[in-house]
Amino acid sequence: MIANLTVYGTIYVGAEFSQQILTKRILNKTEPQEPIDINVLGQYAIVGTLISPNILYFWYKWLDKAFVGTAPKIIVTKLLINQFIMTPPFYESLRGEKNLLEECRQKFIPTFKISCVFWSPAQAINFMLVPPAARANYYRMCSFMWINILC
Repeated sequence: MIANLTVYGTIYVGAEFSQQILTKRILNKTEPQEPIDINVLGQYAIVGTLISPNILYFWYKWLDKAFVGTAPKIIVTKLLINQFIMTPPFYESLRGEKNLLEECRQKFIPTFKISCVFWSPAQAINFMLVPPAARANYYRMCSFMWINILC
């Protein structure tokens, strides 16, 4: 569990840091350069270390026990439950904005659509092809890409 917390914390902070470097240093040519936002990195460290990995660990443990196998019906069931039951409250629980309702109105639908496009095939591959022992590493790789998209 400690390794899981450490890896997810690193993924979340790494994704946010890489996005800040890209947007504030590489793409933004103004002088002086905008500083790296340490407070936001701290928020990602907390979410990535303490919140996300714990929620996801128990969620996927339950999902794999409740729906065993790789038959197409099982895979589709897992995908739908994951995308439509877990994803909306999970994303909203991770937001740190002061005006949560306004942010939800502006960002939830576009984020959810992109999530469906990204995570549905990623999870289908995960549930169908990736051996259970390798799922965590595969999911971490996908998470790094996804957190970069969100950042």
